[in-house]
Amino acid sequence: MSSNKLVVRKVAVLGAGVMGAQIAAHLANAKVPTVLFDLPAKEGPKNAIVEKALAALKKQKPAPLASKTAIQYIQAANYDDDLALLSECDLVIEAVAERLDIKENLYSKVAPHLGAKTIFATNTSGLSIETLASVFSKELKDRFCGVHFFNPPRYMHLVELIACQETDASVLDNLERFLVSTLGKGVVRAKDTPNFVANRIGVFSMLATMANAEKYDLRFDVVDDLTGARLGRPKSATFRTADVVGLDTFAHVAKTMQDNLQADPWHAHFGLPTWLTGLIEKGALGAKTKAGIFKKEGKRIFVLDAKAGDYVASNEKADKAVTELLKAPTWGEKLAALRASEHPQA
Repeated sequence: MSSNKLVVRKVAVLGAGVMGAQIAAHLANAKVPTVLFDLPAKEGPKNAIVEKALAALKKQKPAPLASKTAIQYIQAANYDDDLALLSECDLVIEAVAERLDIKENLYSKVAPHLGAKTIFATNTSGLSIETLASVFSKELKDRFCGVHFFNPPRYMHLVELIACQETDASVLDNLERFLVSTLGKGVVRAKDTPNFVANRIGVFSMLATMANAEKYDLRFDVVDDLTGARLGRPKSATFRTADVVGLDTFAHVAKTMQDNLQADPWHAHFGLPTWLTGLIEKGALGAKTKAGIFKKEGKRIFVLDAKAGDYVASNEKADKAVTELLKAPTWGEKLAALRASEHPQA
């Protein structure tokens, strides 16, 4: 491929789930015409699945759309009728479920319809880009890469860019330029390792926190009070972040580590706690199902008591004795004070 600058005039997003719809919304915020695809509906209008996702964008908080008018940049489409539209797109972002078989099945369907210079990117949070690329011809591997947005895509600054061995260097440069200058993102180029950079560190950190919450018998609302803003992190902290991400998604990313990082010294902690698998089995997947580790009833918020297996009022904060230690002027002093303390929360 030549190193000509790519102008992204039109984008297709494959999959109108939580991430796909919100990536489309963020493209629309930047006034990039976007075609949002999903399966044809079994009854009623064929684009009903996408239309429902577009209607949901207007109600979500924090708002995925920068203005009410942004949605006019998104066109609804389905895989039965509209694959020809892909040839007009400079960039196609696949954002379907995190399963190799589902992704590969879709790739075989869409590959013949891509334009000669279309960049094809997968929004996977940790599947191997090399494995995903293996189903493509050499000519398409040149234009294939991972582009991992974080939830919610409008607000999360980071996008990870991951090449496969054959990805053309100019494709990555062009895509990075578009992500930075048009979508306002901060791009980190990651190697094709399990869960890349952010989820490898982030999910490890959350699993370690969960293991220690169990070890020291700490309530989840107390742990979130300790591991959020007080550590310079978002107020969703640990357990609430798992709810926002989706417990099923979190479990999937953890399993990728468990399956592929056997030599990691923390491997024993990559398994999920039984209370978490229990929530997933019940369909309590977090924010998207209105109940997970936390649940809201009216204005009241409840938190799971893992030992009792039931929800209790979420009203406990960290002990003042520990939060005082976190007021030390430097991180060195904070950490030294926490280490010296015998308090379980420290």
